[in-house]
Amino acid sequence: MSIRVASRRRGLASLTAAFPGAEVIDVTSKASEPWVRLSPFYPHGGIPVPYCDGVTSESVEGIWQALKVFKDSDVDPAKLRITKMKGLKRTVRRYGPVKGHRTGLYGDRLLPYETARRRIYLPAYRWVLEHRVADLVEQLRDKEDVVLLDYTTNGDVSDPASPLSHAALLQLHIEGRWPREDDTDASSAVSDRMQ
Repeated sequence: MSIRVASRRRGLASLTAAFPGAEVIDVTSKASEPWVRLSPFYPHGGIPVPYCDGVTSESVEGIWQALKVFKDSDVDPAKLRITKMKGLKRTVRRYGPVKGHRTGLYGDRLLPYETARRRIYLPAYRWVLEHRVADLVEQLRDKEDVVLLDYTTNGDVSDPASPLSHAALLQLHIEGRWPREDDTDASSAVSDRMQ
C-alpha cells in the first residue's frame, strides 16, 4: 500500500503526471461523500473536548476554534455547537493576535501553538478517526495506491510555519506513525471518556 498527500490546489493533469495510476481522494470539507467525513470540519457530533469533562463538540475544527484565545476575545463555546461546515473560523483580522489555546472552556492555562496541536487537535482528530470514520480508514488501508488531497501538506506537528494537514495526519495514522501527543494525562483522559 502506498499513501501520499498532495495539495488540493494542484490541477488534475499535474496530479496525474506526479502520481500515475494512483487513486486521488479529496478529504477536505469540499469533498464528496463519503470522504468529506474525514474533514475536521465535518459535524460528527459527540466529540469529547480535551480538558472539558462531559463537554462534546460537533466537529474537530469546532474544538480548535472554540478554545483559541485572542488578544481581544476569549474562548467561544458556540463553535462547539455548529453543525454546518461554515462559520467555524476565528481570525486574527477580527480578534487580534492569538495568545494561545485555553485548557478547556474554563481552564486557567493557555497552551502555546505546538502544545495545543499535540494536546487538543491530535487527540480530538484521532478520536474521530477511531470512533466515527474507522470504516473509511479501513477502506483507505485496503487501497493499493492513494493520494489524499488537502489544502496544506504539512504533517510535522512541530512545524508552525504552515497549518497542519489532517490528510497528513490520516496518512500517519494509517501507517502507524501517529505523532506524540506529549501529554499522557490529557490524552488518556480524552481516550477514557471516549470508550
